[in-house]
Amino acid sequence: MARSHPSEITCAKLVELVTAYLEGALPPEDRIRFEQHLVMCEGCVTYLDQMRETIRLVGALREEHLDDHARDALLHAFRTWASE
Repeated sequence: MARSHPSEITCAKLVELVTAYLEGALPPEDRIRFEQHLVMCEGCVTYLDQMRETIRLVGALREEHLDDHARDALLHAFRTWASE
């Protein structure tokens, strides 16, 4: 990333905002700053592309696509995560 100015966002902040960006929930000024950062930062463009692909793939996943072990492991992970 190029040198940061007070109005610019950092890579770490972009990661925090990526979900809101993809959902179209960022205020206009934050969306503009987010997109300006992408112009300067190839790494964050790659991250955004990876997040879009992850969402696309997860959206296509159905329970019947999982074997029993994978399903049980996912259920355990979510149950454990929710109780932390």
